[in-house]
Amino acid sequence: MNSKYPVFEYLKKYLKKELDESAQINMLYPTAISQTLKIDIDNVELGEAIVRIYADYNIHGNQQGTVHGGLLCELADAAIGTAHSTLMQENESFTSVDLKINFYRPVWKSILKAHAKQLRVGKTLTHYECTIYDDENKKVAYITSIVMTLKGEKAKGR
Repeated sequence: MNSKYPVFEYLKKYLKKELDESAQINMLYPTAISQTLKIDIDNVELGEAIVRIYADYNIHGNQQGTVHGGLLCELADAAIGTAHSTLMQENESFTSVDLKINFYRPVWKSILKAHAKQLRVGKTLTHYECTIYDDENKKVAYITSIVMTLKGEKAKGR
């Protein structure tokens, strides 16, 4: 018997390790990029998510010897995408319209947490903010993003 869940309910059960092999949703969790980079979900609420990664300049470094800003962008995008996923219904999908990041401090090695939450929800566009913190709870970056919800035919194949 297949158990089809809304994404939010699925993610809550996923975090509590209460899913069985038959559990299904219309999205892929954990995502391939999150598995590759070892990004984990810490918490989800409706329209909100916290994800984390162990960032290390030896693995994720740039030419200056600090963690690459692109990793921070991906971490924020993962948090925002997970937050928006909690709102998705069957036959819905979404895509990012933009993402703007402000970098506050460099990182060499740290467990980084990205906390994304809605600022404004419209019929099609949802505005998010996301703050990335290091393991000393210092702000590393601040991100804003707009996500477009796709429904019905527009969501197929996405």
